[in-house]
Amino acid sequence: MKIEPRTLKGFRDFLPESARKRQYVLETLKKVFESYGFEPLETPVLEYEDILAGKYGTEGDKLMYKFVDNGDRKVAMRYDQTVPLARVVAQYQNELPTPFKRYQIQNVWRAENTQRGRYREFLQVDADIVGIYSPLADAEVISAAVKCLESLGFKSFKVLINDRSVFTKLVDEGILKVDEMPKIVRAIDKIKKIGDEGVIAEIIAEGFTKEKASEILSKIKSQEKTDALKDISVYLGSLNLSKDIFKYEPTLARGLDYYTGLIFEVEIEGYAVGSIAGGGRYDNLIGMFAGRDIPAVGFAFGFDRLIEAMETLNLFPTNLYTSKVLVAFADSKLQEKALQIANELRNKNVNCEVYLEDVNLEKQLKYADKKQIPYVVIVGENKLILKNMNERTQEELTLDQILKHLA
Repeated sequence: MKIEPRTLKGFRDFLPESARKRQYVLETLKKVFESYGFEPLETPVLEYEDILAGKYGTEGDKLMYKFVDNGDRKVAMRYDQTVPLARVVAQYQNELPTPFKRYQIQNVWRAENTQRGRYREFLQVDADIVGIYSPLADAEVISAAVKCLESLGFKSFKVLINDRSVFTKLVDEGILKVDEMPKIVRAIDKIKKIGDEGVIAEIIAEGFTKEKASEILSKIKSQEKTDALKDISVYLGSLNLSKDIFKYEPTLARGLDYYTGLIFEVEIEGYAVGSIAGGGRYDNLIGMFAGRDIPAVGFAFGFDRLIEAMETLNLFPTNLYTSKVLVAFADSKLQEKALQIANELRNKNVNCEVYLEDVNLEKQLKYADKKQIPYVVIVGENKLILKNMNERTQEELTLDQILKHLA
């Protein structure tokens, strides 16, 4: 019986052309992270359910993949990388330096309604600083995000910043009760999608009058930049980041419940799907596992959106190939010589390959074309020809001349 080849909804394969783009972006991001002193961390796909549950709000708990394993344990698949980081810091707190600066690049799983730029399995790229309250840590995290974007070729983008205390002030002033604030934050978080009237309707649906809902929204929109944000802005200036890319946005909410201070998102001009990065300070989350307060601040890239934005703005280089050269042979008697030439090229750090069957030259050239290999070295009886597959030109050269040309 033939089995139909297919993938689950919200899950994807990445063929070589796409995978090469992803690797290019990841290598660029890793270099930036490590230039700031962030170190790699990896955590398991599965965690005990109680480690993850209750950390992301009601919506997050609904979207989490949870099941009972063969050992009758309640487990859940990694929903993000921040809560696993909190668990790691608490579990290994005596082995880690302070501050602990880590980046993590792994897949996460959410039972989302799929749409453009939103999947059920996706790669997340995080960078966090754990262990210090200093606003310089907040500024450095933002700086690293900005440097990543600049290194990938983005020119026009905005970093929207806010402070979650903008919302807690409404509790301090008696406008809201503590247990009401998460509902308001989740409503405000949708403001770009549903507008002011939509947010007011959402707040009304939580049991508030229209007058009260309007007052809450108006109060939030009129909040001034907090002292913490002013301190962060000073440090951002010290890091030589242009003030033009930052915008204070008091309605920026980020719906996750664990944020306590700075929150920020990055939007790309010319890419209207949504923010491609976001994060903030979460000083209470790790304490849930450690039994004491451990401050932390970090951010994550929406990796698929980052890729899509780069494609939209044509930011990928044109030389993203695995093999730079195909060593072809015009006659089957020359196949062994072609293998020797390929070995010499590899010894000089040139990625190359030889067609693994005795076929005619035309088929070998078609193979190079399909794989987008930019050069072909055609091995003749007493000569070598370097063919440029993009420009459709060729010339007879010695091996040393070919190596200089490919350098």
